[in-house]
Amino acid sequence: MTGPIRVVVWGENRHEKLDERVRSHYPDGMHTTIGAGIAENLADRCEVTTVTLDDPEHGLTEDVLARTDVLVWWGHAAHAEVADEVVERVHRHVLSGLGLVVLHSGHWSKLFVRLMGTTCTLRWRSEHDRELIWTVDPTHPIARGVPHPIVIDEDEMYGEFFDIPVPDELVFISTFSGGEAFRSGCTFRRGHGKIFYFRPGDQDYPTYHHRDVRRVIANAVEWAVTDRPGRSLPTLQRYDTDDFFTGHDYTGPIEDEA
Repeated sequence: MTGPIRVVVWGENRHEKLDERVRSHYPDGMHTTIGAGIAENLADRCEVTTVTLDDPEHGLTEDVLARTDVLVWWGHAAHAEVADEVVERVHRHVLSGLGLVVLHSGHWSKLFVRLMGTTCTLRWRSEHDRELIWTVDPTHPIARGVPHPIVIDEDEMYGEFFDIPVPDELVFISTFSGGEAFRSGCTFRRGHGKIFYFRPGDQDYPTYHHRDVRRVIANAVEWAVTDRPGRSLPTLQRYDTDDFFTGHDYTGPIEDEA
């Protein structure tokens, strides 16, 4: 693509308002810290803006989405408050080519569950647990420049079984001090859109200040860009014999004239 990647970081922004411990880690909101990490790594290759749940239409208007190349999503306590019409809108844009990076407890967002078509449930333990993030696909661009393993001294534990479809690519797995393992870096493709799920980032820990976590998210943003001349849903087309390249648009079943 030409020009900088246009990134929108969506944050629930509830814990930061209600919990002093979270606010001490993220005084300007988790979304701001996540966005700063992307800008830090991509510099002039990106333009980063942030929106939150309490913005009008959750900050995800048709106009905003049309001008966004990659959406980064963090939510946790207020999944149910995300309006269904906004979920439908973002879902349509992802299928049409919007890149999506889903972080931590965004696995249970309405949007991610709909895109996966499964429950997206998992095992978890809310403790001060050490996490090791192992790169299992070192040639993948999302793993570029990160150590093996990434060491996070404290975070929440997620464990298998993680009820998601088999990922298109498995980039990272995490292990924890209790012996658990988790598929923590997974790619998916839905329609024309590219999706990356990345596990770290419970609100009780300063994980989004971690240099290597920030690098992974920035790499994922670059990877998730879809190089298409325009954004459109995959279309069912009718072809005539010997008409290999210029099929005719098909908008739906033929109306019954009777």
